[in-house]
Amino acid sequence: MRLAEKIPLWLDLIAAVAERRDDTVRLMEVCGTHTMSIFRSGIPSLLPDNLKLLSGPGCPVCVTSQGDIDRILAVAQLPVVTCSYGDMLRVPGQDGSLESARAKGSDVCVVYSALDSVRMAQAQPTREFVFAAVGFETTAPATAAAVLEARRLKLRNWSVMCSHKRVVPALHALFAADTTRIDGILLPGHVSVILGSNVYRALPSLYDFPMVIAGFEDWQIVEAVARLMELAAGRQMVLENMYPEVVTPEGSIHAQQLLRVVFQLGDAEWRGLGNIPDSGLILAPAFDDFDAGRRYGVRPIEGREHPACRCGEIITGLVQPSDCKLFGTACTPVHPLGPCMVSSEGTCQAWFKYHRHEVAKREAAKL
Repeated sequence: MRLAEKIPLWLDLIAAVAERRDDTVRLMEVCGTHTMSIFRSGIPSLLPDNLKLLSGPGCPVCVTSQGDIDRILAVAQLPVVTCSYGDMLRVPGQDGSLESARAKGSDVCVVYSALDSVRMAQAQPTREFVFAAVGFETTAPATAAAVLEARRLKLRNWSVMCSHKRVVPALHALFAADTTRIDGILLPGHVSVILGSNVYRALPSLYDFPMVIAGFEDWQIVEAVARLMELAAGRQMVLENMYPEVVTPEGSIHAQQLLRVVFQLGDAEWRGLGNIPDSGLILAPAFDDFDAGRRYGVRPIEGREHPACRCGEIITGLVQPSDCKLFGTACTPVHPLGPCMVSSEGTCQAWFKYHRHEVAKREAAKL
């Protein structure tokens, strides 16, 4: 039997475990790619009513604080070329977005890697280039490699506005807050390739729920959910790596070395989680010359989010997108008011694309 053909068996197992529970089981994924895969595959519609899947702080664009976004926008107002990943282009700040800044004349371009921006700076030595670096440990090694390449090339017209964040401190902050009841965690696959599974080893017993690392295919996710249900039912507070073909216990040693060379730990502001000590990756002193904030005098900015946007609550599992009065009305992928609706890995965008009609049908059936 092919693995995908086992999905009905795993769904039966999930239903059987859920039926024995007289409460609601709450499982959380903390990876934006998992979020999109879950909804694109229609998995929530196949699960029992007393099993809820919550989306945690797994979308790198969504967790980027409003202040960090506004700092990037401040740089974009300068006579520089601001290079960014595509997901960041439409994230709203206090006074527009990178997309609107470009429409007003700012030089903003989309790149597919940090090294693209380095090559652009090398080819155009009379222009200044700034790379807006966001993301977790998945993309941070690429930024580190770009910094090292810029130093090797002795570039004086390239710098980086760094907003990289570390996943494990965020997990500690989320779980320690104890504001959202969680019965199991689906850990991030991409980040785990870099960090390895050992970094999570102490978490299940510390916070009293099981954790599973899983791949991104529909069958991998359903299998992982079934296993989490089994572990939670049996009170087995353990970590299981169900993605061993790419996630090893020690992770990518080379990528980790890049991070240690180029970055040092620092406090970082997270949307929905606030300031978390040592959760940021900032340039080490040896690379101060490539720090765009220092070069252009762009100081930290206290961000002000849209007063009705609930992205912070959504990415910490406190509410679902449908609980936000802006969702699907004032806030849509065409006219987003918060990052969760902008990013391709955002929970609100996933709901809008794949789940809002299912929710409407369920609500109508209750009437």
